[in-house]
Amino acid sequence: MDIVISGYGKMGKVIEEFLIKRNHKLINTFDNEDDYKSVSPVNAVCIDFSIPEAFRKNYKTIAENFSGAVVGTTGWGDIENDVTDYFGKKNKNLVYASNFSLGVNIYFQALDFMSGLISKHADYDPFIIELHHNEKKDAPSGTAKSIQQILKKNFGRDIDAASIRSGFIKGIHETGFESEYDKITFRHEAYSRKGFALGAVIAAEWLSETGGVWKLGELLKSKLKEK
Repeated sequence: MDIVISGYGKMGKVIEEFLIKRNHKLINTFDNEDDYKSVSPVNAVCIDFSIPEAFRKNYKTIAENFSGAVVGTTGWGDIENDVTDYFGKKNKNLVYASNFSLGVNIYFQALDFMSGLISKHADYDPFIIELHHNEKKDAPSGTAKSIQQILKKNFGRDIDAASIRSGFIKGIHETGFESEYDKITFRHEAYSRKGFALGAVIAAEWLSETGGVWKLGELLKSKLKEK
């Protein structure tokens, strides 16, 4: 599979490692709209880990110039329908997520089930805590926002997320449910960027097999059903 990486920072370089290991070809790295248009590799998949401002500016160009896109950039939820509609209109493939770790996406699925059960049958108060390294600018994280959406769906109200930025923490997300009598906690901890990078490459492979426009969690569920 031919791949182009948009946003060739620390994450992009780790993604490149997994592309090589899994026998894919990195044909270019891009950082701005003019780069996309100069190459127009229509058969390549674009893996985008840029910044929100860049993706907002470039998503139409990506849809027009690539066979599909794997988008790990966050911070564009307010235009999600515009993005998915445009990829659909162009008959191009797309998979996107706030976090491409397969472990985190399994966490989301399990949390949806657990929080739905708890909200209907017990008197628990939910909370969210997320911790990242001190260079991470957004707070709460995109992953924490996804957790908030899951809890809002099941509890019918907004749940605040507490954000901590310190040291070199790769990413910890904890969701808890506390009652008068006990507490349930559910936690995911990332050890390195490699889990996110591997998930993005696997998602590109799945997308080439399946096609369509997907949130990663839904694509993951569809692949599990095939087993």
